[in-house]
Amino acid sequence: MKLYNLKDHNEQVSFSQAVTQGLGRNQGLFFPHELPEFSLTDIDEMLEMDFVTRSSKILSAFIGDEISEAQLAALVKAAFTFPAPVKPVESDVGCLELFHGPTLAFKDFGGRFMAQVLAHISGDKPVTILTATSGDTGAAVAHAFFGLPNVRVVILYPEGKISPLQEKLFCTLGGNIETVAVKGDFDACQALVKQAFDDEELKVALGLNSANSINISRLLAQICYYFEAVAQLPQEARNQLVVSVPSGNFGDLTAGLLAKSLGLPIKRFIAATNANDTVPRYLAGGEWAPNATVATLSNAMDVSQPNNWPRVEELFRRKIWRLNELGYATVDDDTTKATMRTLDELGYVSEPHAAIAYRALRDQLHNGEYGLFLGTAHPAKFKESVEVILDKTLPLPEELAARADLELLSHFLPADYAQLRTFMLRGK
Repeated sequence: MKLYNLKDHNEQVSFSQAVTQGLGRNQGLFFPHELPEFSLTDIDEMLEMDFVTRSSKILSAFIGDEISEAQLAALVKAAFTFPAPVKPVESDVGCLELFHGPTLAFKDFGGRFMAQVLAHISGDKPVTILTATSGDTGAAVAHAFFGLPNVRVVILYPEGKISPLQEKLFCTLGGNIETVAVKGDFDACQALVKQAFDDEELKVALGLNSANSINISRLLAQICYYFEAVAQLPQEARNQLVVSVPSGNFGDLTAGLLAKSLGLPIKRFIAATNANDTVPRYLAGGEWAPNATVATLSNAMDVSQPNNWPRVEELFRRKIWRLNELGYATVDDDTTKATMRTLDELGYVSEPHAAIAYRALRDQLHNGEYGLFLGTAHPAKFKESVEVILDKTLPLPEELAARADLELLSHFLPADYAQLRTFMLRGK
């Protein structure tokens, strides 16, 4: 598999290099040189396969012979140990539930696959994972890499801006997992990560790698659950499928579009954001004008400069698709609350991110179409806000209950690169 740097097309790397480097020169994202496509017959056959077998075939189409089919199948089997069920919500709408993994969020898929791949590629060579999180990434990465030999993980998150239970899930592990609460928002954390990856000396000294959704291995893993969703639908729904994706850093939407590029029959996508609406405004008016990030109920989507957007534009360019065919919506907090109550009345308990995707879908779904919205996190991960909005008590799933009373082990730093660098290099 060859990939190229979106900011410097002359920089071309293998899959292993892309996974190990994370980012290319000038903080450029890697993108596949070849965009494989399956025939309609292939797609029909794949939709009859089990999740792991099908996922191995999808990933093999991108990765090629860098990892043998047997080895890749073993990595996928070790990573995808939980389901991605479609739950009916209305006669024409279902939720693709991606929160049945160990950290109750969709990022378990990408995080666990990346951990398996990186361990396979690196062997005995020490690696430091540095990543920023607005909530769910941190937990998924921490649990995916926890206890793996020769891997140190440093996770930056905005102090006071993620839910207490999210924080408990990944800031109580210790061992090879180090968490840093940064005074600032998610974009400040992301900027620190990017500075670190521009620091050649640091990269070499630590064997630096990122586990954000910018890492190509995570992105490819996320393609697989779109196929799993379609496999669960009756034929009539497959023929008129609309997918609404709650969007922050836009990795999930990128993966869905890559699934469509492979030949998966998805009629159209809707990018659903909260008040951090850089992309909807861009699609409406043609101007890329990020505002300052604002805090919302759907905090994992509080991103005003989505990292994966260049990949979306590149895919549209390569496939000769038109950007104006991508649906979009902005949903404010009041509407999010009202939508969560609507879903509750329908018998489906949801959380803010999925509610935004449902609202956008319900508003834009046409007669005869079938809509899927992504449930990216278990409602109990946002227990405090969900209970107040719905006026009901949520039981804690075992994964959260086991960590709820543990002590936080985080370090605290200002949004200052020099201090982060010193922290990273201590003991070296």
